[in-house]
Amino acid sequence: MTTATFSSIFSPTGCLRKDGVSGSKADTWNAKKVFVKCSVSTKTQKAEKEVRLGVLGASGYTGSEIVRLLANHPHFGITLMTADRKAGQSIGSVFPHLVSQDLPKMVAIKDADFSDVDAVFCCLPHGTTQEIIKGLPKSLKIVDLSADFRLRDISEYEEWYGQAHRAPELQKEVVYGLTEILREEIKGARLVANPGCYPTSVQLPLVPLIKANLIEPKNIIIDSKSGVSGAGRGAKEANLYTEIAEGIYSYGVTRHRHVPEIEQGLSDAASSKVTVSFTPHLMPMSRGMQSTIYVELAPGLNFKDLHQHLKLSYEDEEFVVVLEEGAVPRTHNTRGSNYCFINVFPDRIPGRAIIISVIDNLVKGASGQALQNLNVMMGFPENTGLLYQPLFP
Repeated sequence: MTTATFSSIFSPTGCLRKDGVSGSKADTWNAKKVFVKCSVSTKTQKAEKEVRLGVLGASGYTGSEIVRLLANHPHFGITLMTADRKAGQSIGSVFPHLVSQDLPKMVAIKDADFSDVDAVFCCLPHGTTQEIIKGLPKSLKIVDLSADFRLRDISEYEEWYGQAHRAPELQKEVVYGLTEILREEIKGARLVANPGCYPTSVQLPLVPLIKANLIEPKNIIIDSKSGVSGAGRGAKEANLYTEIAEGIYSYGVTRHRHVPEIEQGLSDAASSKVTVSFTPHLMPMSRGMQSTIYVELAPGLNFKDLHQHLKLSYEDEEFVVVLEEGAVPRTHNTRGSNYCFINVFPDRIPGRAIIISVIDNLVKGASGQALQNLNVMMGFPENTGLLYQPLFP
């Protein structure tokens, strides 16, 4: 972690020492010349942390975000990183923006030694994670960022992901990691399934409203848009610059794999089956996500009732912010942060309302929420290492 120590800094009336006491000019310099002596240390130091972490799949976008966020975490330190295709390389050679981090070189998963690891972030592709997690030591706390354990019904997993579930016994102990909604369950969990990005942006506004019977659990229309990083770092023709730039690409129409995850969470809130209309779109931006949600109000209510309830539901939450009436959430305003910004607007169609929810798909939609969950699992304040403010412009 990079540190800088200043023995003195400039003060209009003198030199402000570390103890905050300002000396007079006569004591330190004459009126014409000012000298401020500073001792600066910028060397990244490998400090011993109390919780030792493994990052499986460190060469992907969510893995690199975990590394970035952990750089400022006072309790978590990385002792193991895996990346099969990048084995033997440093994190700085794969992600130059992380070159200042003094971390172990990446190894193939088959060569990973977990004897010096207390907890794991699993950032591996869907379909590969179940077998790997099944083989990990039972003493480890695990947050899985893939979709492999998000669906409780293993037959539903097989239907939507096109393969049989390879760890059905393990699925029984999994806790779904939507932190603000399931915090108490997460506290005692060993294995947490981190939510998908779209489901996070959708469930945070809708779950409290459905639980309170303020909206009808039917005729819910969700129009979501994501930055290209949501598709991962793998080289794909559909993600080439000329395929993405200067256009909008709708994909997974009626069959996106996040549909059953969204419906699972909303059905739990409603205590009955909820079916939604969901269409995602890929946008020509690197990161960011917006879900625009059209809902039917319960009889006798208006959009102000929804706004007030969301305000009350999240008034004590660090990372979910319900904006003042009329303020439009923008993806720019959550970039690089673990925040979710929400607001509610009246629809021109009587009896309906429009909800807009924005997040950074790589942070609150993935790695940030994963760190938030592990903080809860390990008994630390859940905002630890996550108080990065949004990056703008």
